[in-house]
Amino acid sequence: MSVVESTLLEETPWPRKAWQALARRVGWLGAIATIVVVVAAIPLLFVIVSSSQLSLSGWQALWSQRLPGLLWNTLSLAILVAIFSFILGVSSAWLIARRNFAGRKIATWLMILPLAIPTYVFAHIYTILFEDDGWIGKAWLAVFGDSVAIPDLYSVGGVTFILSIAGFSYVFLLVRSALEHSNPSLEEAARIQGLSPLAVFWRVNLPLLRPAIAAGLSLVVLHVLSDFGAVSMLRYQTFTLSIYLQMNGRFDYQGAAGLSMVLVMLSFSFLIFERWSRSRQRYYASGTQSRRVTLRNASMFEQCLIWVWLGLITLFAFALPMLWMLDWSLQAWQQDLLDESFWGYVSNSLIVAAAAATLAIVVAFPVAFFHTRKQSVLSTSYIQLSSIGFVLPGPVIALGVLSFILSVLSPLYGGLAALLMALVIRFLPLAVQSQEAALQHLTPSIEQAGRILGAGPLENLRRVVLPMISNGMIVAWVLVFIDAMKELPATLILRPTGFDTLPVRIWIEASEESLELAAPAALMLVLGTLPALWIMMRNEKQSVSKV
Repeated sequence: MSVVESTLLEETPWPRKAWQALARRVGWLGAIATIVVVVAAIPLLFVIVSSSQLSLSGWQALWSQRLPGLLWNTLSLAILVAIFSFILGVSSAWLIARRNFAGRKIATWLMILPLAIPTYVFAHIYTILFEDDGWIGKAWLAVFGDSVAIPDLYSVGGVTFILSIAGFSYVFLLVRSALEHSNPSLEEAARIQGLSPLAVFWRVNLPLLRPAIAAGLSLVVLHVLSDFGAVSMLRYQTFTLSIYLQMNGRFDYQGAAGLSMVLVMLSFSFLIFERWSRSRQRYYASGTQSRRVTLRNASMFEQCLIWVWLGLITLFAFALPMLWMLDWSLQAWQQDLLDESFWGYVSNSLIVAAAAATLAIVVAFPVAFFHTRKQSVLSTSYIQLSSIGFVLPGPVIALGVLSFILSVLSPLYGGLAALLMALVIRFLPLAVQSQEAALQHLTPSIEQAGRILGAGPLENLRRVVLPMISNGMIVAWVLVFIDAMKELPATLILRPTGFDTLPVRIWIEASEESLELAAPAALMLVLGTLPALWIMMRNEKQSVSKV
């Protein structure tokens, strides 16, 4: 090495040296993914540091008093919600993707719209509907009288019901997309061999749908583990609610960090098991798909059965909550309760959610692409660490980001940057899971063909990879946008002074039993997501028509 080169090397700033060393070791894609994962792990570092300060007696007290019950409540709830979300999501996706019936397009929308309703809104509405003077309560008493008690929502069954109708759409979206882009020749070959339609579903379709089902159920389970709104309103003790009470009721931040650490280990165990169970499977078909899947026309009897099932799902997952919101919003409109500040809440929510969704899909792509194309222990660990946003409750993520901002980037304190950072970390798993599921169905030979024709890595990415997975990226954007619109605890902690969003107003008004003010905010939260859902559905229609 010459004197000039050694002098230039010595003058190179250490961040640039570290970046160059990292890029040489794992490649540019791996280096970018590393930075994303490090930023996403900031709340985890906060939990590790805080929990390490918890004494041995403190850990013993948590184990003897809290942990066994919390583990049972949380695990049983996650399993029950996963089972019901699988049943609702896969069955509805199969009927819509494989049968041609009247109102099929409307049915697709009806299965997606529950994503727009937050779990705390579901819980608040149904606790009112199930009261003696509520719509469901009156109908129940009219049918069963006093002989059968009205179902109690303040139980594991009630919380399972709320979280299942709020989360099954994640499974529906990913499974439906996989079904519509699957290779029909595999099903036809199975039928030629004499398999019945049910046998084809269990032995051909279901195994090939495993990445989409696993990704959807992962999102559902992680949502359950980190849910705050529904469990707090229904007073069901899970890790998330206990962590919140530990922080805000007892002001025991070390105890809250200890519970958060157990929740992290629990969630990571689930993610590692899910990845291991499908680590050596291949889910794309050799060759290219030359034609679309042909829908089978449903008979009149089949259409009735289909709409009975989809109608029941729609009734509880969207129709009843929507009618309740419309009823109380009309009363608020008649009483002139919607002023300029209300429309400011709407604008704030849309701006924050759109910015967070855009940032999330950009930073999630390197992580998903790095793991899909260079599967290793390192890339798998990156996937697990990127999921920390769903592993930790919103309040813990907010406090972790706040601590980082105050220590390293203090000028950003009190602004929107801190809130956006928390939202991106919180919903990064949505973007990573959706894009990775799309990348797993991308046949490697297509990329190889682009390289053989002389396209460089960036050109191949721009002209081959991104167009092929554009549907998955749009799905990711919409999912993050919707969840960012609904996010409550992180927004409560990190929002700038005087910067209220629709979830904040819903929480405040619902806590004060101001139904005529909570309902319009909830209704606008639903309406605000409709354009995003329309963009996603239009893109899916265009992508399918090109097949």
